[in-house]
Amino acid sequence: MNYPNLLIGLLLGGLVLCTANTAFSQEKLTRSRGQKVYVPAYSHIYTGNRQTHSLLTVTLSIRNTEMDHGIEIVSVDYYDTKGMLLKNYLPAPISLRPLESIRYVVDYDDTAGGSGANFIVEWKSENPVNPPILETIMIGSRSSFTSRGQALIPLP
Repeated sequence: MNYPNLLIGLLLGGLVLCTANTAFSQEKLTRSRGQKVYVPAYSHIYTGNRQTHSLLTVTLSIRNTEMDHGIEIVSVDYYDTKGMLLKNYLPAPISLRPLESIRYVVDYDDTAGGSGANFIVEWKSENPVNPPILETIMIGSRSSFTSRGQALIPLP
C-alpha cells in the first residue's frame, strides 16, 4: 500500500470537508417579517502616510430578494461618524414589489458622514420573507468597494 499517497488523499479530503461549510456556503437563511439593519458607509477614506482623505460617492442599494411578496421600507436614516443623524431619506414608507430594488445616493462632495458613516434601514412585511440585501457601494477616483448590512438584534 502506498501510504504517502493515502495520507495526501486523506488530508485533501479533510480539507474539502472543512471548507464545505465555511467559505463556500451561505449562511442559514431565515425568513423574517422585518428588521432594522446597520449598513456601513464611507463618505471618504484615508490614504497614504499623511492620511489624506479620498472622497467617495456612496450608493445605498436595497434589493427585495423575495419572489412572491413585497416588502415595505419604513425608514432610511443616514448617520455620521459620531452617530448623529444627518438625513432621513424617506419621508414616508414605500413598498418594494417582489425583486424590486431602490437606491439612495450620498454625493461625492458630501463629506459630512465621514469615514464611519452608516445607514439604519428598517423594513417590514406582512408575510415571512427572505430578508432584502442591503449594501453600500462606495466609488471614488482612487478606489471602489462594497459593504453589506448587518441585521440588528431587537431588544427582548
